[in-house]
Amino acid sequence: MFWLLLLLLAWAVAGTACTRLCLAAVHAAAVDRQDATTGREHDLTLYEAAFLSGGPARVADLTMVSMARQRRLLLAHTGWATVVDPRGRDEMERSVIGAIGPEGQSRIGPVRSAAAGAEAVRSLADSLVRAGLAVPDGARTTVAAGVRQVRAAALAVLALGATALLTPAPTQMPRELVALWFALPLALTLSCLAIARVEVHPYSRWASPAGQRLLGALTRRTGDPAGDRGYLTSVAVRGIRAIGEPELRAAFAHRDQPCRD
Repeated sequence: MFWLLLLLLAWAVAGTACTRLCLAAVHAAAVDRQDATTGREHDLTLYEAAFLSGGPARVADLTMVSMARQRRLLLAHTGWATVVDPRGRDEMERSVIGAIGPEGQSRIGPVRSAAAGAEAVRSLADSLVRAGLAVPDGARTTVAAGVRQVRAAALAVLALGATALLTPAPTQMPRELVALWFALPLALTLSCLAIARVEVHPYSRWASPAGQRLLGALTRRTGDPAGDRGYLTSVAVRGIRAIGEPELRAAFAHRDQPCRD
């Protein structure tokens, strides 16, 4: 029977997708339990907070904003960065200065890209992954990919069921009963999605659950937002939209635009 072959295919698609999602969720839950005690005594630096909130590009943005606040880097509203003090105080600052180049001036976009890919940022990422605060590269989209596969499987089951019902093939099985058989794998996929929506931890792209908890604690205990520490913490967590100065915001508005000079 042709409809039976389609039903077997529907079960195979639904079962494979749901199994993958369940395995990904179990693995993520195990990592979450393992990280539950991780980093409780860890005080996040601003660079670490920036990476956990927005990845390597956020670290580069924070470094340039910090240097601009200290008048050691000039960020013009036209989108150019000019070195005022060529002596970087840490590896991140030296990466930014090195990305600007020996002429001491460059557009912000290329500087941001080069600084985000520097060895200092990679070392920071590795240390956060080892501490259980950052999500490893290969695991960032595991659960999300599993959810997408289950959604695709649900659509595939619907399509296979519709095909079985519309195909004019001779069968002794009433069409209502055929539809009921296809409703079973569809119910499996939909229930799996419902459970995942409720039970699966909302992972971010960069921070693990332990990292997210530390970010929340850092935000809550930040002092005066108008102070330098509070200001830079806001930039680290929220990105350039936390920048209050219009000219500085205008400088970063050019960061993703290609250079036409």
